[in-house]
Order: sequence, then structure tokens, then C-alpha cells
Amino acid sequence: MDHKKLQGQLRLKILGLHHMAGSGHIGCSLSCIDMMISILKFRDPADTFILSKGHAATALYTIMNEIGEIPDEAMDTFYKNGTTLPAHPVPLKYKAIPFATGSLGHGMPLGTGIAKAKKLKGTDGISYVLMSDGETNEGTSWEAGHFAVTNKLDNLVVFVDKNGLQGFGSTQDILGDTAAANKWEAIGFEVAEVDGHSISAMVEAKEKLAASKNGKPKMIIAHTVKGKGVPHMENKMEWHYLPMTEDMYTDAIKKINTDYGI
Repeated sequence: MDHKKLQGQLRLKILGLHHMAGSGHIGCSLSCIDMMISILKFRDPADTFILSKGHAATALYTIMNEIGEIPDEAMDTFYKNGTTLPAHPVPLKYKAIPFATGSLGHGMPLGTGIAKAKKLKGTDGISYVLMSDGETNEGTSWEAGHFAVTNKLDNLVVFVDKNGLQGFGSTQDILGDTAAANKWEAIGFEVAEVDGHSISAMVEAKEKLAASKNGKPKMIIAHTVKGKGVPHMENKMEWHYLPMTEDMYTDAIKKINTDYGI
């Protein structure tokens, strides 16, 4: 399974949106776009998805455009007055975006509630959540985790974008590694660790965990690089915020075209 060209093409779309808008929050989208490909391009119609790290909205918009859920003409309105595609997702403009997210720590509780509702209704499908490693600092994430374990929500699969950086620095320096596998295993999750830029590894992991009906909620800790694909952005906290200059944009496009075979 080789999706390298698609990974590059969606990175180009992400950069194009931010260049057009002169906006930041670039590094976090480049960090998790491969995870979104593995979830949204390979999902069952009964599955649901919550992007908890709503500041990575451009990654969500680009993959939804790729799979036909957001039209091209809407993409041209990104960040503009009256758009349905602002800096953070807004609810109910598109079927795949049922909640507003971006206030971190809320997506996992939402996804957990959806998983519980599916159990109560006896309906099929997995409740997928994509959250940042910084969100595992949040008490709401741990409360949701304990609820999922107690209620045996084995239809919940949480992806953690573990790039080691959050808004004010290294996750290790802020509250320590709260996205460590052993911590989540200790409360009752079934956990897998994967390369967060390998589509095949993530698809294999999510399919294996989704098929495991053992009463345990699932977590996939995806090891990623913030700003993946653009050398001057990689592993640098400031690219949580900064916009690109014209030269930076030109260099980034050239690098992705070369490295991803486009």
C-alpha cells in the first residue's frame, strides 16, 4: 500500500490554503494529515470521526475535499468572511463535522459519548477520535477514558498525534509524557504504537483494534513530526502559530514536490 503521492498532494493543499489566507496553525496539520488519511479514506459508512485538535482544521478540510465531502468551490473560501471553513471546524455545515472543536480536551469525551450511544442503540460502526498528545494533559480526557473503560466501549478508537510539542513547548517539559502507552494501558485501554506517517501501519493497526471485541477501548499512539514534510517547520514549536513568507512557501512547495514524487 503506497500512498506517498497522496500524502504529498494533501500537504500541498494544506500549504496552499494557509498561503492564500496568510494564516498559522500549519505545523499541526502537517503532523496529522497522514493519520486523517488512514482514518477517513478507509472507513466504514457507519463509522464516525471527531477531530479534537480543531486547530488542525486545514488537514480535515483537505481530506474531506479529497473524498468528496467538501466541494472545491468551498475550499476557495477558506478563512474568508462567511466561509463554512474557518480556522477551527464549525458544526453541522458538513455531515462529517458534527461538533465545533478546538477547545482542547473536548473531542475525546464527545467521541466516547458517541461510542456509548452506539452501544445503547445496538448500532454498528467505530467512533474514531483524533487528539493531540497535549490533550492528554486534560482532566476531561482522563475522565472520558475511565468512562470508556468502565462502560466497555470497545467501539472507541482514539488516535493520539504524538509529536512531542504543544502550544508552550515540549510536552515532556509541560506535564511530562501523559501520552505514554503504559499510562493508558494501566487504566484499561488496548494500546498500539505506530509510525504516524505510515498509512499502511496505521490502517493495519486500526483495523486490528476495531475488530477486537474484548470490552476494551482502543488507543493508537502515532509518533509524528510537527511540520512533517517542510524542513524549516519540522519539530519547531513556533510553527504552531507562524504564517509563511512568500519565500518559505515557495521553498516548501519545491521540497514536497521533490520528496513525495509529485
